[in-house]
Amino acid sequence: MRSKPATALCDSEMLSPEELKTRLRQVGEERYHHRHPFHLMMHEGQLSRGQLQAWALNRYYYQSIIPIKDSIILSRSEDPEFRRAWRKRVIDHDGDATHAGGIERWIKLAEATGLERQRVLRGEEALPATRYAVDAYLSLVRSRSFLEAVASSLTEMFSRDLITLRMDRLRQHYPWLSGGLDYFTARLDQAPEDARFALQWVTDNARTRPEQELVIAALRAKCDILWAQLDALYFAYVQPGWPPPGAFRIRES
Repeated sequence: MRSKPATALCDSEMLSPEELKTRLRQVGEERYHHRHPFHLMMHEGQLSRGQLQAWALNRYYYQSIIPIKDSIILSRSEDPEFRRAWRKRVIDHDGDATHAGGIERWIKLAEATGLERQRVLRGEEALPATRYAVDAYLSLVRSRSFLEAVASSLTEMFSRDLITLRMDRLRQHYPWLSGGLDYFTARLDQAPEDARFALQWVTDNARTRPEQELVIAALRAKCDILWAQLDALYFAYVQPGWPPPGAFRIRES
């Protein structure tokens, strides 16, 4: 008996909405950067001030492109309802005339580590691998399907638990950072709200099994991008501790 063509088989085996959500949560459990050794060291109080400075400075490069990423996604949508829901993300990070956004709050966190504002803004000392990883994220949302671009944001499904843990551990182990944690406080509400919308949208709009698999793969790719940034930090500032030429250098007192 002849087997069904692969495409027909995929179409006939659509995941239910709950099955798709379960698969996505499995990706987060396995691949989200809450398990990375650099984060584990942070949460156990094992990082020095200099290592936290390296983290804050490099992470700023990622933070700075988030509204650019979201603007690219906005520009690709022909649906006014989608655009109305998504544009809050840009304001959340850029701020507006009435309040500072997430980028400004991240700069305050970096300043709390002891870094000068202009040094952070210049970004000249970010690791090359940080730049490659972040630029790969921009490439993903520009060049892959619109469905994949939206699905790549679904790491926000997992961020609330990590943020809650991080705030608790930063206050416990690095009390001198407490005045710079407003970024995380804001994300406790913003990230789950954004994740609910994106999860519902991709669930509704992934209408074939191949499209569902693209959604899962896009989330996996985003997790890899986040993990790669921490790999770079660990290699440069923990073990073996080899920052490349031009990158931030730790100067411990």
